[in-house]
Amino acid sequence: METKSVISALAALAQESRLAIFRFLVQIGPEGIAASKIGEHVGIAPSSLSFHLKELTHASLVVPRQDGRFVIYAANYDTMNQVLGFLTENCCGGNVCSPASACHETEGLAT
Repeated sequence: METKSVISALAALAQESRLAIFRFLVQIGPEGIAASKIGEHVGIAPSSLSFHLKELTHASLVVPRQDGRFVIYAANYDTMNQVLGFLTENCCGGNVCSPASACHETEGLAT
């Protein structure tokens, strides 16, 4: 992933409402959800919600699709994973790193 694309994604997420929207869409899953339901969950007025969804869409973090008269928004997991990969590309000096959760899972196994 190019640095400019990562910066665009991180800039889009560097705002409280957009971060909340994106996290909610990640929880919803790849099927997505109607914009009105996003607004209800996050507590954002439709005019503001439209602006924030546009910003997330321009950063390729969110993908809209038309479903009848509704616009369904879903998190773009490919972009999310590319950003995470970019951020962790040189983690641990090039050695394979274990997720923090794996360390916590094995702590209780030692006797």
